[in-house]
Amino acid sequence: IRRIALARFDVTINLSHNGKIVRQYRAVPEGGQKERRLGAICGTAFLEQALAIEWQHGDLTLRGWVADPNHTTPALAEIQYCYVNGRMMRDRLINHAIRQACEDKLGADQQPAFVLYLEIDPHQVDVNVHPAKHEVRFHQSRLVHDFIYQGVLSVLQQQLETPLPLDDEPQPAPRPIPENRVAAGRNHFAEPAAREPVAPRYSPAPASGSRPAAPWPNAQPGYQKQQGEVYRQLLQTPAPMQKPKAPEPQEPALAANSQSFGRVLTIVHSDCALLERDGNISLLALPVAERWLRQAQLTPGEAPVCAQPLLIPLRLKVSGEEKSALEKTQSALAELGIEFQSDAQHVTIRAVPLPLRQQNLQILIPELIGYLAKQSVFEPGNIAQWIARNLMSEHAQW
Repeated sequence: IRRIALARFDVTINLSHNGKIVRQYRAVPEGGQKERRLGAICGTAFLEQALAIEWQHGDLTLRGWVADPNHTTPALAEIQYCYVNGRMMRDRLINHAIRQACEDKLGADQQPAFVLYLEIDPHQVDVNVHPAKHEVRFHQSRLVHDFIYQGVLSVLQQQLETPLPLDDEPQPAPRPIPENRVAAGRNHFAEPAAREPVAPRYSPAPASGSRPAAPWPNAQPGYQKQQGEVYRQLLQTPAPMQKPKAPEPQEPALAANSQSFGRVLTIVHSDCALLERDGNISLLALPVAERWLRQAQLTPGEAPVCAQPLLIPLRLKVSGEEKSALEKTQSALAELGIEFQSDAQHVTIRAVPLPLRQQNLQILIPELIGYLAKQSVFEPGNIAQWIARNLMSEHAQW
């Protein structure tokens, strides 16, 4: 009964025995408050610890609730419900992603509690795996795993950050939902699948009274604050040894400065930062600032960039020329945190640096291999510069 009631909030369910109502779950209209019915089904203990998730990108959407792992009890651990396109699932990949996101806060004998709804393009799922259809096979299993992992992890991180800042943005009455949405907007999984060529990351501000276009679900009044945070993070990051050569007119003048471009005064037209330094005023394009930030994060310093192992290694077929280029550049890639193994016709990517962990590696890595196959000199700085530029392209983010 619980599984059915959680699957359809729009259906009233009455369970009676000998003429007496045993369970009654009232329907919730679309857009209504679902927490009341959630509490009736899963109990008030789960509702009190539930953190709402609203995580979306492209054809992937994750909604629902996960209990705060710091207050998980054996009774709450029995609440583990996951639905894929409305069908109840007990999928190991989904459970592993949730468990991995909570593992730092769970004991060895504890289990996470959650009610989650994953929506995905039906063509990307094979349901003919389990006789009872309780398991599925995702065609892009690693991407689905990372998507769920980041969705749950961002909500948990937002929960830790909530008491600290004094947010001047108005928050609606329901406690977790808007906060988690903002957290999702800061992650690349919540960015658009396609980008406008004029402004690849920062779209113009929407007209008064109008809503942003569909590809920009995260655009909101507080977005300028997030843009400023991107630039402030750039100022705190040591500049790479080799500055990128770019056609933008802002870069040559600003690149002459060492590790600081000045103080951020305000954000202009949602895509430029107005700076002040030594009494001089200048403008910096935020897409350029973020590209430099990424390059600084990717460029190895005294020690190589830390590699992040992939849960599901990425296996790609390569040509002889591409394999030769990879073998020549293996040491340079290792300094950037990219680790791989190769055989006769394939290469298996086993680890990538943190800035690449949230990218669509099935597109990015083949493009990187193609770039390396055309080069004769393999310097980590040049490779880091290429990756930083490519992350801003419409192919880099999903």
